[in-house]
Amino acid sequence: MTFVIGVTGGVGSGKSVAADLFSAFGISIVDTDIIAHELTRAGGDAMPAIRDGFGARAVEDDGRMSRPFMRRIVFTDTSAKKRLEAILHPLILDESEKRCLSAKSPYVLLVVPLLVETGFLRRKIRRILLIDCDESIQEKRVMSRNTLSLAEVRAIMATQASRSEREAAADDIILNNGSIETLDRQVAELHRKYLDLAHVTNDGRIVGEVRRALF
Repeated sequence: MTFVIGVTGGVGSGKSVAADLFSAFGISIVDTDIIAHELTRAGGDAMPAIRDGFGARAVEDDGRMSRPFMRRIVFTDTSAKKRLEAILHPLILDESEKRCLSAKSPYVLLVVPLLVETGFLRRKIRRILLIDCDESIQEKRVMSRNTLSLAEVRAIMATQASRSEREAAADDIILNNGSIETLDRQVAELHRKYLDLAHVTNDGRIVGEVRRALF
């Protein structure tokens, strides 16, 4: 059985960096954002339905989904957001399950940025790991990474769960305010914990059975 740890956190919290550190221990990472990008690239499985549902303006000249266009409409029109989710979520769910089931590592990290907000994929997850940081740090990271204004970043953050809501939902929390070395130490500690929870020895050999079927 697949022992799945759900990873979530606000924009700019450092989910991808933390996932990379777990990956260095040989842990499989299934990232729903990456899957969504694959589905909405040129030739992606979601593109015919997106074109049909939102029109030609939702598609760039090269065939991929127009993220600026979709971002504008989903932030202002809840019905558009639901229509996009109705297209993407079943496809993401199917692909996530396939990748989790095919993983060879003792446990799998399933990265779901809006896990707390939507509950999406919650029933597939044994534990929730929150990657957290101060909101001021989130703002600086996202502005630096995406060249967005402070107002734009705060508008994105306003659509997400609060820190207290995410903390209440989490089983484990990594505070990512500091250096990569500090983050690495926290990841290493949780890796050992997750090996124990997944009933494995340090050499990766399964010595017990995970009794609750996830898929």
